[in-house]
Order: sequence, then structure tokens, then C-alpha cells
Amino acid sequence: MTEQTPARKPRVAVLFGGRSSEHAVSCVTAAGVLGAIDRSKYQVIPIGIARNGQWVLPEGNPEQWALNSGELPEVGPSDETVTLAEIGGTHQLIVAQTNEVPRELGTVDVVFPLLHGPFGEDGTVQGMLELSDTRYVGAGVLASAVGMDKHFMKVIFAAAGLNVGPYVAVTDRQWRTDPAAVRAEVATLGLPVFVKPARAGSSMGISKVDALDQLDAAIASAREHDLKLVIEAGIVGREIECAVLQGHGTDAPRTSMPGEVDISGSTHTFYDFAAKYVDEKAAALSCPADLPADAAAAVREQAAAAFEAVGAEGLSRVDFFYTEQGDVIINEINTMPGFTPVSMYPQMWAASGLSYSELIDELISLALERPVGLR
Repeated sequence: MTEQTPARKPRVAVLFGGRSSEHAVSCVTAAGVLGAIDRSKYQVIPIGIARNGQWVLPEGNPEQWALNSGELPEVGPSDETVTLAEIGGTHQLIVAQTNEVPRELGTVDVVFPLLHGPFGEDGTVQGMLELSDTRYVGAGVLASAVGMDKHFMKVIFAAAGLNVGPYVAVTDRQWRTDPAAVRAEVATLGLPVFVKPARAGSSMGISKVDALDQLDAAIASAREHDLKLVIEAGIVGREIECAVLQGHGTDAPRTSMPGEVDISGSTHTFYDFAAKYVDEKAAALSCPADLPADAAAAVREQAAAAFEAVGAEGLSRVDFFYTEQGDVIINEINTMPGFTPVSMYPQMWAASGLSYSELIDELISLALERPVGLR
């Protein structure tokens, strides 16, 4: 009897770190995935991106990238640089060092880009992977770019018939040439308003403005992260989230039970970076959220509609406000949401019957099914 050669495990490159202000958040996300991915099923290659953009081979110990004692982890530069190249018709990871012969790390079947913010979550890395014909987890180029830009995201949501709250988009040129006009337009929104970098996440650079004399300082803070801003009218309502997972084949997107973020027992005035990642007791997630059945159904329906409106793939978390009048108002979509075991996206799926490790497996399976290129 001929002995059969065991099937090769798919090789998954877990990409994290990056050049954005959300570098540490990406590292913390990677700690969760590296600790939970099924290594009996996949061969895992951790790849870090330092703040200078260099791709390096970091230690694969998940504890090194976890958020310990409030210290933010960081991928440092290295003498060795990792590149992705096509050799002999396959996608190979190559490690290069000055005055040394490059060495091959082998083929890559799928990249799991756990990158948050610009230069990773915004379609740039996705474009590079498309050019190299490499499969990857998550949204493609356009959906990633739209999901990163809160202005164009809202334009697409409104075109899809979703209920979008009042806002003002402010470009760098507008603020530099006519700040008075910007202040006047913002004043029409009423108070409070939230000033946000248009293309940042994890609540980086966001300020709540309760008086117009606070506006300039809030704008200056947001412009440290992005020169384009979105200023939103404050909406009185409960913060409701819904996790979306792509369907297999031609199946429709799947949605979790809606969850609710509650920071009422903390000192935080809104769900900011510290509440999300530093203060473990700041926020609580209730899933399923205590909503009327028709409201819960509306949230799930609109989450799937938002996912399809931007052309998302793989995963997304869609955030809403639910008002006392019973209105469901969409806030934003995150095409690569926080993905630690305690992040809202995995928690909502866990409450809906899909564990963290099963969720990781499902996302990799979806990426392996999906062709590269136009689809």
C-alpha cells in the first residue's frame, strides 16, 4: 500500500504593527490572534511592521504583544527585512540582510492583516497584496479605503438609504483658507459636537466639544492625526454595535446579535481610546442588547446593508445610535475592528454562538475561498 503524504497546512502570515497611530492597538490585536489560532490546522508566521514601515520577523510569543500593565507594545526595527515576492509561481517570504544572501521562509497561502488606521486598514496594504496575487483576510482596496474615511463612508451610507446623522466634513484647505466659514457651518449642528480625524480609528484624536470656544483646540488635536476632519452633531442615544461576517459563496452576509456599549459606570464622557484599550473596567458590553425585537432586527438588517454598500468582505463591525424616539442612526463601519478576545466584535460573535478561535478559522477559510483580482 502506498503511503500518502500528509496534506500541507495552509501558511498564514499574521501582519501587525504598522505606521499609523494605532500601531499598539494592532499589536494587542495580534496577541489575541496569535494566542488563539489553531496551529494544528495552520502554520503561522508572525510579521511585524515597524513604525518606519520596515517589515521584520518579530517574536511569535503572544504575551510580548499583549497590553501588560498599561504599557503599549511596539514592533522595533531590525537588521533583517522581510519582503513578499513571487518565485517560481508561488508567493514567498524572503528575509534580506545587508551583505548576506537572502533566505526564503517559504510560501504564503493567506495574509491576516491585523492593521488599524492609515497605511494598513485603508486599502494600501490590500492593494499591495492584490498586486502580488496573495489572498488575505478582510475587505478589499475600495471597501477598506471607504471604511477608513468617515466622510466618504457617510456619503455612501446616505446613497444606500441609511439614516446618517448631521455632520460637516472639513478639508485641510478649507480650514487653512477660511476657518471662520468652518466655525459658522459647525455652529449649525448645535452642541455638543464630536471632532474626529476623518481617517483614524480607535478614537484617536477625537474630542467632544460642549462650547464653540473649544472648537479650535479640538480641531488642532484632530489634525495631529489627519488633516481632513469630520465634525458630527452629538446624538442622544444608546451606542449599539453589530458584527458582520461574510457569507460563503453567494450566501448573504451574516450578522451577530446586536450589542450595547455602556460606559455609564466610568469617568469617561464617551467611548474613547482609554475606555477601549487601557481602562479594563470602563466599558461593558451587553449582548444581546436590550432592544425591542423590531429595533434589533433593524440594526441587523442595516448592518448587513452597510457591509454591502461599501463592498466589504470578510468582517466588519457596524456602529449605530438608537434614540429614545426609536430611530436607528448609523455611525460608522470598521472593516478591521479591534480583534482581541475582549474586543466588541469577537464578543458579539461569542454571544451569538461562534467562539474566538472558530471566528479566526472562519475568516481564514473565507480568505482562502476568495479569488484575488477583480471579483
